[in-house]
Amino acid sequence: MPDPTFRPKYISFDCYGTLINYQITPVTRELVADLLTPEQFEQFVIDFRNYRYDQVCGVFYEYRQVLHDAYARTCAKWNLPVAPDAGQRFADAVLSWGAHADVPDPLKQMGANFPLVILSNANTSFLDVSVPRLGADFHAVYTAEQAGFYKPRYGAFEYMLDQLGATPEEVLHVSSHTRYDLMPAYDLGFTNTVLLDRGYDPPAPVYGYTRVESLDELNTLLGL
Repeated sequence: MPDPTFRPKYISFDCYGTLINYQITPVTRELVADLLTPEQFEQFVIDFRNYRYDQVCGVFYEYRQVLHDAYARTCAKWNLPVAPDAGQRFADAVLSWGAHADVPDPLKQMGANFPLVILSNANTSFLDVSVPRLGADFHAVYTAEQAGFYKPRYGAFEYMLDQLGATPEEVLHVSSHTRYDLMPAYDLGFTNTVLLDRGYDPPAPVYGYTRVESLDELNTLLGL
């Protein structure tokens, strides 16, 4: 956000990881940690994250099954058995998570000044549970299920823009994920993007985002 006078028509957010504290590793540990050394488990977690990304690059299907299939592919790579209820256990975990501690107060302040939007990689039923935990009012909540595409597919962002009647230049998009959000947003012409850096992805400043460490810092940049 190089121009401090920029007043976006909407501020859109990724949800899981950015606003909701994404804690999938504890469930992964319950499933496989006793089958791997600590060093191997650390790599398994990385592989599982990478397979989740790959799994959503195709056609849309139910998020619970996405989690199961990504986990099964990771287990196949490591020659480990796949618990038949893994997808359900991961989905139940997602539904139990709350907001990052640093989210509700500054998000509420932001929402009092700008229309807030969520664009999330999940089924609508997941957001129905998670969004009320964020402590702010949202103008709209869009999901991969509604769009028919998961991020990083362009169709997810195009759906959001179509629903809002907005252009990429009018939206400030905020995410903690460069690969899912900030890279495709850059490709589509979003000129104002923010990385809320939670350490998920390596830096990629070539994609033109503004890096912040908190929503309080973003509010300051917005003049709030």
